[in-house]
Amino acid sequence: MSAAVLLDPARLDRPDTLVLQQPFPFVVAHGQLPDEARSDLDRDFPRYASAGFFPYDPSDCGPAVNALISEMTSPAFAQAIGRRLGIENLEQFPTLVTLCRLLNKRHGTIHTDSKSKIATALIYLNSQWPDSSDGCLRFLHHIDDIDSMIIPELTPLYGEFAVFKRCENSFHGHLPYEGERRVIQVAWLTTEEEKLRKTRRGKFSRAFKKLFGRLDTQLGAGRDRSASHRD
Repeated sequence: MSAAVLLDPARLDRPDTLVLQQPFPFVVAHGQLPDEARSDLDRDFPRYASAGFFPYDPSDCGPAVNALISEMTSPAFAQAIGRRLGIENLEQFPTLVTLCRLLNKRHGTIHTDSKSKIATALIYLNSQWPDSSDGCLRFLHHIDDIDSMIIPELTPLYGEFAVFKRCENSFHGHLPYEGERRVIQVAWLTTEEEKLRKTRRGKFSRAFKKLFGRLDTQLGAGRDRSASHRD
């Protein structure tokens, strides 16, 4: 991979970037990653076996993904986001990075994000997506209506980007989807204490998922052996 910038704040000035302040501040931008980085980012994305978001660990990722996360959490990128969302000095707040490779159908419930988050950014990395609304990000007018879209839904394809300011009405979610949906999420948090708390919780969840995955594999192997014996 070349040393070229992966996530250039200047790309947010593309004419098709959408910046809204109402009903809450958010930005949706397209084509935010260079085409020539696709194969490197695909190769270097973590191979999580379980569904859900995992806390960022550089050892899970290859150099291209680590470089992208470094740029996504840089002061320059935070400043660019903050200007568009109306958040002063966003770069001064701690960041929490989580990554997701797989979803199951329990994900996507409408929510606003916790009060410990100031803003949340998402960059998607799927090379293709089915001809379906399932799993596509929606910014919403109402917490109880997944169809109350403020703008058309965002398909989680390579280079698609969204960021929003956490508000009491920053409703978002997606229709249930099960399968691969690669995304890197960066949240700017209110305090370092909140980052530590969320990181600890994320590590516990990760350990639990790994254990559950191993048990499920073992049970599955046992079921297969039993089935073979019965046959």
